[in-house]
Amino acid sequence: MTKILDILFSFKTTLILLAILAIGAGVATFMENDYGTSTARVLVYNHWWYESILVLTTLNLMGIIYRRKMWKQKAKFLFHSSFVLILIGAAVTRYAGYEGIMQIREGQTQNLMYSLEPFLQVNIKEKDGSSYYAEYPIELSALGGNYFNHDINFNGKTLNVKFNKHMYAKKGKNDMSILTIEATLNGQTKAIKLPGKRGVKGVPKIEDFGDTILSVEYGSKLLQLPFSIKLNDFQLDRYPGSMSPSSYASEVTVFQENGKSYDYRIFMNRTLHQGNFLFFQSSYDQDEKGTVLSVNNDPGKWPTYLGYFFLTLGLVLNLFSKQSRFWILANKMKDKNIASLVLALGLAFTASNLQAAEQQAQNTQATQQTQQPMVKEYDTTEEYIEMLKKDSLELATKFGTLTVQSGGGRMKPADSLNQEILLKLSGKKSMFGLNADQIVIGMISRPEIWRGVKMIKITTPRLKNYLGIEKKRKYIAFAEVFKDGKYILADEINKAVATKPAQRGTYEKDVIRVDERLNVAFMTFNASLFNIFPTPHDFDSTKWFNPVDAMQKFQGKAQKALETMIRGFVNTIILEDWENASKYLDFIYAYQRKVGEKIIPSEQEISNEIMFNKLDIFPKLTLAYLFVGFIMLITAFVVVFNPKIKPKKTTLVAFIVLSILFAAHTFGMGFRWVVAGHAPWSNTYESLLYISWSGVFAGVFFFRKSLFALSAAVIVAAIFMFTAHLTSIDPQITNLVPVLKSYWLTIHVSILTASYGFFGLSAIIGFMTLVLFIFRKNRPHLDETIKHITYINEMSLIIGLSAITIGNFLGGIWANESWGRYWGWDPKETWAYVSIVVYAIVIHLRFVKSLNNPFVLTTASVLAFSTILMTYFGVNFYLSGMHSYATGDPVPIPTWVYVTTTLVFVTIAIAYKNRDLKA
Repeated sequence: MTKILDILFSFKTTLILLAILAIGAGVATFMENDYGTSTARVLVYNHWWYESILVLTTLNLMGIIYRRKMWKQKAKFLFHSSFVLILIGAAVTRYAGYEGIMQIREGQTQNLMYSLEPFLQVNIKEKDGSSYYAEYPIELSALGGNYFNHDINFNGKTLNVKFNKHMYAKKGKNDMSILTIEATLNGQTKAIKLPGKRGVKGVPKIEDFGDTILSVEYGSKLLQLPFSIKLNDFQLDRYPGSMSPSSYASEVTVFQENGKSYDYRIFMNRTLHQGNFLFFQSSYDQDEKGTVLSVNNDPGKWPTYLGYFFLTLGLVLNLFSKQSRFWILANKMKDKNIASLVLALGLAFTASNLQAAEQQAQNTQATQQTQQPMVKEYDTTEEYIEMLKKDSLELATKFGTLTVQSGGGRMKPADSLNQEILLKLSGKKSMFGLNADQIVIGMISRPEIWRGVKMIKITTPRLKNYLGIEKKRKYIAFAEVFKDGKYILADEINKAVATKPAQRGTYEKDVIRVDERLNVAFMTFNASLFNIFPTPHDFDSTKWFNPVDAMQKFQGKAQKALETMIRGFVNTIILEDWENASKYLDFIYAYQRKVGEKIIPSEQEISNEIMFNKLDIFPKLTLAYLFVGFIMLITAFVVVFNPKIKPKKTTLVAFIVLSILFAAHTFGMGFRWVVAGHAPWSNTYESLLYISWSGVFAGVFFFRKSLFALSAAVIVAAIFMFTAHLTSIDPQITNLVPVLKSYWLTIHVSILTASYGFFGLSAIIGFMTLVLFIFRKNRPHLDETIKHITYINEMSLIIGLSAITIGNFLGGIWANESWGRYWGWDPKETWAYVSIVVYAIVIHLRFVKSLNNPFVLTTASVLAFSTILMTYFGVNFYLSGMHSYATGDPVPIPTWVYVTTTLVFVTIAIAYKNRDLKA
């Protein structure tokens, strides 16, 4: 018995159990992506084997807590025991709780809901009038064997119902899967096909067995609540001038069992709590006259919340406890300032039919030429551009201050839209010595010139060859894709779009992108992107119009006044009468301020965004990080391989330079927050900026006395900043989807995403350490350097693991307050969980004697970062989920992933021969 307990309560068992949990959950996300949620639940999440591993892990943890007498160290005991409490709460919710869907129409009172779990429901009706009912919870998998066999005894008879076969409906289809059962009664067997799936009411099938009528269905069942809810009003708010929901809410009255009632407003991030039931605003009917509420009966809420509290408290205290591993490592480094700056962590965290379009453009231009005065003709395009350079800057700057309504309803300065247009067309923010405002004004006023300007980006040689242009060309002109009035790319774009996203190569992608750019150019020529005119008929209207639509839809004096402003502005630019053009701009500006005063941003807000655009902080920082990181990395290796060089002054200079870059980065993040009106980590671009920031934060505040750590911090920042500015990632500021309108966005995402910076720092330090391992033979001074930066590596891992754990479980609270459940095995949250488990394994490797050495920790810290890359990038591009607010279609794995992976494993293999360095 003692030997069994020794095995059960050993750290080797801990690592094995954690590895099984991580691998199982990771594999399940791919199962779910390919074969549906039910398959992942049946084969992994809700299967006895996975739950058994969770139980064994809990017992293992309890045994280790007891054997190591963790209660003597309060912080360590708090956060380790909290996992036991969280798992107990999760078990109570799992086995005693249930979820469902309630639909209510306006004016209707409802006390019924459909279960989320699927049931096989059997209704038996005898000819003598007696009836019987039986139900069995059954969830079916697309993989493996599904089997059940039930005997239902009634009125002296036995009905046998057993599984025959299950036909799975492919993921992404609305069709239900088909369950076929065999029903046997009085020696007669019938095969019954039942369409159904999880979360949807089944379709009843009726069979006549002579004196017995059998009704069977597979799917959600009706559940009755001990209270009722009346929907008084459903309200849907959209972003100004957009069909995108800003928020939606249900005004309800709850009628309790005791006869009392109360009114409540349910909306995103505000859940109705009634007893153990939680009601979340999930969706709504298409006619906007009914609501769809997610319902969750959650008896395990408070044990779980208490566990979350102890977890957070324990992990925070652990960073301050002088008995903790973190402080032990700090003392080994003899750098008291590092440990004393842990407080800064908490402070920081709180803190495409173009052919018709072209013909239309040509007709419009011909009409304009018959109506407009004679305009100046230029011998060359260069001559025209020189004129714009010289004369148009002041007017273009004023044009940028106009307010524009985006397709998503965001109100922003025209300056932002102009930059987005030019960036989309060319990948640049200025060209030909002209800024975006000047170029867009030119495109609107003289499209006949700009259709011939080479400014539309093209990349693949194959597409260039198809268009008949030189391979060295980087840009094409709008007019080059038309020949004899036909759009040359029409057939190619149709083929590219018809190709599955995962099978599109660089050529297909380039065709699609060029087509998009051509469409943007055309819409700029006719100003259809510029929704700058609010409607004068109703000052409360939120819809703004572009010049052409406004002239067509407005009536009477408003239409005449508007036409005068628009034609006057365009004609004066064409005639290069900049002074009068400026006056017309003043008229348009005044019109916006007067008629659109309900939703137009203040002059200060417009000014702030224009200033933010002009500063263009982050692309400049990217270049700075790349340059400084390269210099610091070379310097760090020179210093370490030449012990005669005193690193103190070099490190101080590096720290000062990095502090300046960090201050600029912090200012830029704060400025974007002010401009956007929400925390700058709500989409892919912003979160990459934030991860870069957290990586530099780790270096500056925690490891500033290590040149290796500082150089690694800069490299982390450079990599993520460079990724953020790839052409496939959109940097524009957007409105938030309703569920992200919560203070939890700031808390959960900031802490969770910051951990990626520390893990990135750890991975870079680890790779640099592997390089040192390769060269440590006959260089004994490298051993101390390796040990020193391994301490830094482990400290970074501890902070990162603490942050990702706290952030993930705080996200559980947000989910419970927003979705009515704190864990749903969504791919994003599942891979965050996998990351936590993997890094917990890395941190605890030292408790196994044979694994307690710098080489193992270093290698593990590098390999473990693959889980973070999967959580952040992989899930977004390869797996579906409710966290994918700003993701794209699945794409093939990039070549750089294979190259990087090969480089890492080759480095590990070469370093392996010199691994014998004691801890």
